[in-house]
Amino acid sequence: MTRPRSRRGGGRPTIADVARKAGVGAITVSRALREPGRVSEDLRRQIQAAVDELGYVPDPNARALASARAEVFGVLVPSLTNNVFAEVVRGIYDSLSDSPFRIQLGNTHYSGLEEERLLQVFALQRPAALIVAGIDQTPLSRKLLETAGCPVVQVMETGPDPVDMLVGFSHFDGGRTATEHLIEMGYRRIAFIGARMDPRSQRRLAGYRAAMEAIGLFDPRLVTTTPLLSSVSLGRELLRDALAKMPSLDGVFCNNDDIALGVLFECRRAAIAVPKTIGIVGFNDLDMMQAAFPSVTSVRTHRYEIGRRAVAMALAAIAGQRPQQRVVDLGFQLIRRESTAR
Repeated sequence: MTRPRSRRGGGRPTIADVARKAGVGAITVSRALREPGRVSEDLRRQIQAAVDELGYVPDPNARALASARAEVFGVLVPSLTNNVFAEVVRGIYDSLSDSPFRIQLGNTHYSGLEEERLLQVFALQRPAALIVAGIDQTPLSRKLLETAGCPVVQVMETGPDPVDMLVGFSHFDGGRTATEHLIEMGYRRIAFIGARMDPRSQRRLAGYRAAMEAIGLFDPRLVTTTPLLSSVSLGRELLRDALAKMPSLDGVFCNNDDIALGVLFECRRAAIAVPKTIGIVGFNDLDMMQAAFPSVTSVRTHRYEIGRRAVAMALAAIAGQRPQQRVVDLGFQLIRRESTAR
């Protein structure tokens, strides 16, 4: 029988060193580190004391060879600076903090080609699971996900045809609900203002249009969008553009909270009363919406919970208990505040 390798000289401690220090077999050490629940608490503490004393760090590559899968969750999001996706990522990290899995994070920069490249890199690493933002992958990216050989969870959306599993909410319904709220509060010439019009924002715009068409008030001149990166200062500029096209507009649904805050600032600069003259609704309900004056109505999305639920679904699938409900809709919540309290 081949004996496990031990450390030579002053090199990196091995599992054999831990086994010798703890007075147990190498297989027992491996089991305790990989599946702590399968050994007694006293034995686990004994082995952990040896690990701590020697400074032993398990080799993830060796473990991956043994299991044919790296203990890695590959996570792809379109932005690392956008607070919306930062909350999703925080939920993922928090959910995996006490697990053996590491996280490899990829930033697609809203690029389909970059997403393809990163998925090809991830595929070579044979991750335990993949969590990917959105449902609008290119044909190649979708094929890479379908053939990844591991659980795949798409996040921040709902839809009828997930690659594997899906958790999020309907951006169309969110956009329609925001617009219907403005209508309910008595606003009629309601503009849509949006930046960085990715597929999620396009669905919010479609929801806005559906609500306006339902009461016969949709006018293309009420829509002002740009492919530029979203920012508060850009929101100010876009409101000026919207007013130049439609001076009589009396409500604004913004595709995100940065734009909504910029719209509010521009109203204050131009002495336009909010909510009396113009009502404002944002999307995502970041903390600044509550802190603004007047506070801004927004559509709250459950981003942190989406990250946590994605991990739970992936872990269940890894354990052979794939969820029966492949698509989970966590919904959204309209938070009514002063900016629409006409």
